[in-house]
Amino acid sequence: MSVVRGAAAEASPTSAQRGPTTPEAGDASATTNTISGVAGQAINLENEHIAHTYSPLPVVVASAEGAWVTDVDGRRYLDCLAAYSAVNFGHGHPLLVDAAKKQLDRVTLTSRAFHNDQLGPFVTALARLAGKDMVIPMNTGAEAVESGIKLARAWGYRVKGVAANLANIIVADGNFHGRTTTIVSFSDDPTATTDFGPFTPGFRSVPYGDAAAIEAAIDENTVAVLLEPIQGEAGIIVPPAAYLPAVREITTRNNVLFIADEIQSGLGRTGATFQCDNVGVVPDLYLLGKALGGGIVPVSAVVGNVDVVGVLHSGEHGSTFGGNPLAAAVGRAVISLLETGEYQQRSRVMGERLTTGLERLVGCGVVAVRSAGLWAGIDIDPALASGRGVCELLMSRGVLAKDTHGSTIRFAPPIVISAEDIDFAVDQLEAVLRELRA
Repeated sequence: MSVVRGAAAEASPTSAQRGPTTPEAGDASATTNTISGVAGQAINLENEHIAHTYSPLPVVVASAEGAWVTDVDGRRYLDCLAAYSAVNFGHGHPLLVDAAKKQLDRVTLTSRAFHNDQLGPFVTALARLAGKDMVIPMNTGAEAVESGIKLARAWGYRVKGVAANLANIIVADGNFHGRTTTIVSFSDDPTATTDFGPFTPGFRSVPYGDAAAIEAAIDENTVAVLLEPIQGEAGIIVPPAAYLPAVREITTRNNVLFIADEIQSGLGRTGATFQCDNVGVVPDLYLLGKALGGGIVPVSAVVGNVDVVGVLHSGEHGSTFGGNPLAAAVGRAVISLLETGEYQQRSRVMGERLTTGLERLVGCGVVAVRSAGLWAGIDIDPALASGRGVCELLMSRGVLAKDTHGSTIRFAPPIVISAEDIDFAVDQLEAVLRELRA
């Protein structure tokens, strides 16, 4: 992990098949309106009937393999987002696809009203990977967070002895844990909160990275501290190295659960199975998702020990699709990849290459870089362009990335990315910045 600052150096751009030309950096509507042909038809059809809750880049993906995607016109792009870490192991990983295909021919859904032969092996493997006892299988990341909140409250009332309906959970400023009504209740992003109240009570927000603020906020009714080990949507905000160990000590001493939302940071993204591993911390609960489904099906989970997870009783929580045979089969295959340690190691090595490449751009259009494994937040000089504008120009050069919070862009390519492709991505960013400075 690092915050990188340094002088920029020149690099020779490599060649790749380019995406469509972008007219005005930062002008999403202008970009979309200029797309014609098959791509334009697909975008127009989508826009006619879909709720406009996203503003995607105007590329229409038709197929993908490894770290590359191909659009409807045959143009190839390097995927430097990996579906927010859901595609950690690359598009169409043979082992994961094979597991899904085999299960599709057997049974895909039974509901939890019955047992299935895939769920037991899946939860056993996941508990072993996390070093915990029990698993609550769900589908989406937001469901895992909601489940963790319910579980923490139940533990607080049934084990800690908090009086009914008084439990509170401490969260961090700048957090992003999902978009359900309870989760946005403790967001400080106006986009997440405006016109969506009234909000769920029971949350206290303190500055991220400040362990002393957490301790000061704890009272007799505090049941949990819920944190992202690295804040993803906020721009890959890496806290001080001592932060999570201090939070672990404070929560243990105060009989408060420590819940780590590793939905984006976990499962190989930061060079370890969990980002908590990188700082020597074991939380009471892991919240997992995204990469757990291998980029094939939505799979999420809450993982913890029996003294916490065991407080829930039959009928108090559930999901029709949670723990379904197809999801369990794919999840088991994902775990088998992680158990080798190969992907964690690759993320560390390739991440060092990515960080080194980005470091040379600081001072030449890049203000700062924050990174952990193959995950980087890149602050663009706002005097040059918005983050969206830079992403549009990168798209025109065959690289797909995502902006956040105005002038920050994120690189989070699949862990299977090659060294040459990392160099290509950095070279294209350098070329975009050179063009903007000209």
